[in-house]
Amino acid sequence: VPQSAMNALDPVRTLLAQFAATARAHEWAGNIRDRAAELFEQVGLAPVWLERYPHQLSGGMRQRAVIALALLFDPPLLVADEPTTGLDVIVQAEIIELLQRLRAERGLSLLMVSHDLGVVSQLCRRIAVMYSGRIVEEGTTAAVLATPRHPYAMALRLAVSDLADPLRPSISIRGTPPGPDAVPQGCAFVPRCPFALERCRTESPRLIHDGDRAVACHRTGEAELLRTLAADPELWDAT
Repeated sequence: VPQSAMNALDPVRTLLAQFAATARAHEWAGNIRDRAAELFEQVGLAPVWLERYPHQLSGGMRQRAVIALALLFDPPLLVADEPTTGLDVIVQAEIIELLQRLRAERGLSLLMVSHDLGVVSQLCRRIAVMYSGRIVEEGTTAAVLATPRHPYAMALRLAVSDLADPLRPSISIRGTPPGPDAVPQGCAFVPRCPFALERCRTESPRLIHDGDRAVACHRTGEAELLRTLAADPELWDAT
């Protein structure tokens, strides 16, 4: 399920024609009209929309159509890249509920790519936090969001408002991630990290597994202290 359903669909072909083209490309010889109609009903779309063009559908309907297309060959794994981007909150909730239902009904594994921690917390049992192309922390979603151990994961969590603690200030991470041709010698997060040591500038930390968690940080043993310090927005503003 690629990001931006409108751009993922061919604007000059009906949705049925796009199902047929995908079937031909994979040498699938079944009745594509019946199969597409079945999948449309499973994702909450009336089969009549198969005769329409992408621009004739709303954003949420296009996203449902793309999900149906991804399920054409009954895959065991569904990869969803930012499937709720550009949708209003009500439609986002509908797409999340749809993915949850399809996963339960079909026994699907779901690999979700997203910047939205709220969506991730609802859909994913495990989370891998990535920075500059590398996993910097991995574990169960509940554990990583509750007690992040990598400074970048801490910052991501603190950048999101907490309804349970409305007076807690949100932080912002100054700067931008390095480009693929300009990754620092040590830890890639060093230029934006308020906890960086000299060692961090010269030695890239390995992803170390500790039980059900894995973290790539030289200061993992100080995670509890760093979480307390990280809650101060001025610390990040001064970095």
